[in-house]
Amino acid sequence: MTDTAEQDDRVPDEDRRAQLRRRRLTAHRGAHRVMARFGFHQTLRERLTRLDAAGDVYDLDELSDVYGDGVVEALEGRVAELLGTEAAAFFPTGTMAQQVALRCWAGRTGNPTVALHALGHPEVHERNAFSEVGGLRPVRVTSEPRLPTAAEVRDFEEPFGALMLELPLRDAGFVLPSWEELTAVVAAARERDAVVHFDGARLWESTVHLGRPLAEIAGLADSVYVSFYKSLEAFGGAALAGPAGLVAEAKAWRHRYGGLVFQQFPTALSALIGLERELPRLPEYVAHARVVAAALREGFAAAGTWARVYPRVPHTHDFQVWLPYDPDVLAETAVRTAEETGAVLFGNAWDRRGPDLAFTEIHVRSAALEWTAEDVKAAVAEFVARLPEQVR
Repeated sequence: MTDTAEQDDRVPDEDRRAQLRRRRLTAHRGAHRVMARFGFHQTLRERLTRLDAAGDVYDLDELSDVYGDGVVEALEGRVAELLGTEAAAFFPTGTMAQQVALRCWAGRTGNPTVALHALGHPEVHERNAFSEVGGLRPVRVTSEPRLPTAAEVRDFEEPFGALMLELPLRDAGFVLPSWEELTAVVAAARERDAVVHFDGARLWESTVHLGRPLAEIAGLADSVYVSFYKSLEAFGGAALAGPAGLVAEAKAWRHRYGGLVFQQFPTALSALIGLERELPRLPEYVAHARVVAAALREGFAAAGTWARVYPRVPHTHDFQVWLPYDPDVLAETAVRTAEETGAVLFGNAWDRRGPDLAFTEIHVRSAALEWTAEDVKAAVAEFVARLPEQVR
């Protein structure tokens, strides 16, 4: 009779990873301590309870929205107010919002070339949507794990109509520039007569590192996209904010792209709740992420295990942890530790970035505030103790 390990080796990688994901979600739901409890891990009934607070942010005796009026318009107005822009448009997805924004700017500048980072979301996660759908031509300013510098923008070898900056740059470790670096990059783009668009899916939590309020940050750009679900825990949705003329044109393209949805009140209400409840708490999460990151470094050092926390001091409430092991080994160890201890330190997938080198993302939300530094170090010890001997 074959042993369990041999049986597991016979399971196709795709099926094994699907099983591991189900185990991870089950362990996460049953855990007494986690770093974040995201809405998409909840049942439909649990998700609907989020709307219980909707009466605090909008008059529920008003008529429901139809094709973007009512509560959707109220949400748009609130976003414009927070970002200090003339107007804002609700979109069902950020992918659509940014395609539309850059398409509108291309028509105004006469140049369809968009300069962006090689790790920017459209380049990594959107199946070449800019070129395949939007008729845009993306060019990569840099592939370094940081935002482009002013010199790279100023000296780029070909003209571009728009510069797109992802703040923070998620796939580089949720990194941000300093305020001085950001203003210099924007100035360099202006010198080239290019417009500046911020991919601000996670802009909400960037105020701590940049040391400026939302409106001042957004005021650097010609247009800004923000997400409602990544940090605000809404059901979904996004907004494009900027000059009134651009937003009006964007709404026309939203219709053409199929984004003028008949009714969006559950998503819009959940976004308003997020702006009311979660937005004020984000600086607290960022501060605690720095506590968690320091404890992780100390915990792995005490265990005699090489680890990299990046950035060393997180720029937002999200950051990366790198370990010199195969990602499948780390994923199995993380799930087994969660199942056996009831505490989820690493609740996300592990991605390969080289031979026996992998990283995962840490998301610090309200649930993480229950973790002290000593709790984190103890969880690291539990995790390291379960790593197979042959790969330690």
